[in-house]
Formats: sequence, C-alpha cells, structure tokens
Amino acid sequence: MLMLDVKDLGWWYWLVTAMLLSVGLLIDPVGLWLAVGLTVINLAHFALRADRLTAFPVQVRFFYLLLLLVALPEAMRWLFWIPMIGTWAQVLVGYCTMARLVSLLPWNRREPLTWRLVWRRFMSPPVRGSVAD
Repeated sequence: MLMLDVKDLGWWYWLVTAMLLSVGLLIDPVGLWLAVGLTVINLAHFALRADRLTAFPVQVRFFYLLLLLVALPEAMRWLFWIPMIGTWAQVLVGYCTMARLVSLLPWNRREPLTWRLVWRRFMSPPVRGSVAD
C-alpha cells in the first residue's frame, strides 16, 4: 500500500530529508547536517504558507526539527535512526509517527489523554491529510 504523493511539495521535502538522513547515517555524516538544514527550510516554508504558526503541519515540522537537533551531538547520533526510519515510512506509506505524537499534545486534541486514544492514534492506518482530524 504505497502512498507516493509526488504532486505534494511536502512529500518531496520528506523524500529528500529521508535520503539525506540515509546518506548521513550510512555514508557521510555531512548528510545529517544537510537534513537539518533542509528541515529548517521545510519548517520556514510551511510556517510562511500557514495562516498561523500553530498550524498542525508547522508543529510537526518544528518537533521533527527539535528531534534532529537533539540527535546532532556525536554521542546522540544513534538517535538519527529513528527519524530516518520514520521519514521513510512517511514517504512510502504515509505513516507519520511525529504527526501522531504531536496530535496527542493537549492543544491538538479534544478528548482526554487515555491509553485508548494513544492506541487509536498509533494503530490507525495512514490517511491522506492530517492525522489530527
């Protein structure tokens, strides 16, 4: 069940980011820095496009960038495997773990945080558009 959304600019940002993370982890660490740089551009682009900075796509990119920044120090580089695998999942099948995490933040949900809600968010199949809906 591939979800290759080649007409969506956001999909292309994620594809190149996944490629850069892969290169950074498997070939040359410069790819990790380039992935961070591209994520800054991705965030800025979606923030400028959004009607507000709290828009869900902006939040996802912001927290994704935070994860990459946490992983930058040499001792934390192993952490880059998580966004690399997750970004490939987003690109190939449309499953975005970060969006599901962000959707659980208090300002992004209308119901109390329960294990049932967490289960539903993480076990629901990928959707086109926002998982927050």
